Amino acid sequence: MTELIYEQPLNEKIRSYLRLEYLAQQLQANLDDDHQHRCFYPLFSLCELSERCDYRGEVLKDLDRQLFALSKWQSLPSINDDQVELYISKLTAARDILQLAQRAGHQLKQDRFLTALRQRFNMPGASCNFDLPQLHYWLAKPWEERQAEYQEWMSHFASLLSPVNLLLDLTRQTTEYQVKQASGGFYQGNSEQALSLIRVKLSAEQGCYPTISGHRNRYAIHFVQFDQQKHSDQTVEFELATCP
Repeated sequence: MTELIYEQPLNEKIRSYLRLEYLAQQLQANLDDDHQHRCFYPLFSLCELSERCDYRGEVLKDLDRQLFALSKWQSLPSINDDQVELYISKLTAARDILQLAQRAGHQLKQDRFLTALRQRFNMPGASCNFDLPQLHYWLAKPWEERQAEYQEWMSHFASLLSPVNLLLDLTRQTTEYQVKQASGGFYQGNSEQALSLIRVKLSAEQGCYPTISGHRNRYAIHFVQFDQQKHSDQTVEFELATCP
């Protein structure tokens, strides 16, 4: 049975973090396997996002907030001290690196090869060898050489992506999944505390997917039949995690 996890952010900060995490996963996939020119799309998307918004200040605030919370957890008898100390160590190291780092992707703006490609990649079908002969040359290099260059480009975002991944990991661990039922394909809920992320785990064999909406203390989930592309009127069993 294939279980899929669907996530819906309930604030703009988590929305941005999830986008960064998704692009980081795409970068890693392109580093692991040769995807030819497609490897540049997530790289240029990260460049675009980091130019629009300097995430550094917000991430540093979040790191300090989590470190303060974890330090308080250490005094609780039911908490695994080793696990807490491990996260404190990781968060502290990530914060120290981010404090000293330049703006993510800033140095790549000086790379003439990447700049030329980025200008053309926004145009449909403009990565042909007559448009970008330099790309044609680069793709003819051995994979190991291109892989090393790609890893070096990725490293310019590591100071930002590493703490974002840690913060999302901690957010997801705050709440365990609970089994729920959506009568007539619909479920809604309320929370006394402000929520940041809704997570739905659902078996693909049920033939439907959730559309999730909400804000802070309230949320709603509609289940849609994939084949018919309309809201399900069946009772759907799923697992739910609401993360503050």
